[in-house]
Amino acid sequence: MHSERALLAGARRIVVKVGTSTVAHPDGRLNYSQVEQVVRGIADLGNEGRQMLLVTSGAIASGMGRMGLRERPDDTADKQALAAIGQAQLVQTYEKLFAEYGRVVAQVLLTRHDLEDPVRCANARNTLLRLIDWGVVPVINENDTVAVEEINFGDNDKLSALVARLVNADLLIILTDMEGLYTADPRHNGEAELLNLVREITPNLISAAGGTGSQLARGGMSSKLVAASIAGEAGIPVLIARGSRRGVLREIVEGQNTGTLFLLKHDSPADGYENRGSQVEARGETA
Repeated sequence: MHSERALLAGARRIVVKVGTSTVAHPDGRLNYSQVEQVVRGIADLGNEGRQMLLVTSGAIASGMGRMGLRERPDDTADKQALAAIGQAQLVQTYEKLFAEYGRVVAQVLLTRHDLEDPVRCANARNTLLRLIDWGVVPVINENDTVAVEEINFGDNDKLSALVARLVNADLLIILTDMEGLYTADPRHNGEAELLNLVREITPNLISAAGGTGSQLARGGMSSKLVAASIAGEAGIPVLIARGSRRGVLREIVEGQNTGTLFLLKHDSPADGYENRGSQVEARGETA
């Protein structure tokens, strides 16, 4: 076990973020096998006494699958309607699968405004802390049905980092369709190498991050770097790994050399993020 990864074994409060590419097939239909694998991993860690929170994408993609759409629409009303359809299926699936492992879930829908307004932010924090104190797994998503700007928010990557700061998490795990962060886009560069440890987000890393990995998703490795920066400012380690990897959550907390671990200096934020979540952290501390 590498010394940098040994600390992950002691993480008691963990936020797990799953992207659209992990929970859905390319046509938008839910990938029940992968969703069940994530649920099983979270339930297993919860049985060890860890407090687990899940931030999930996939509502719009799920809605597309239910409506038989092959391409993500551009019209805001269409996307909001699809999110409303897909969110119901997504939460129902999580509730059923977690129940099979003896876990109760709670749906929590958040918008940017919820995390910017002091009173609403405090309420959100208090609700999340009470849920995990009860052993409930919060299933968190952006409220795409009513929040226009959140639909282009970065596939919940930024939200997961803000939630991690809000609850003072010990670790943020971002599961995606890549093994982690590479020196270049491995889809186009066969010589790209996986980075096991990142201590500073440099312009070169941002450039190498590339774009969105799939048609359904709206995030990408660049948005995950922003998330790592937001969480890193609060001293929260971030681990990016492939969500389809069997037993990936167990490997991470055992300190295995899986994915890319971010242990950032507090003075190395990703460029272009306007407030880097500092307001959320400050307001969360007053709750």
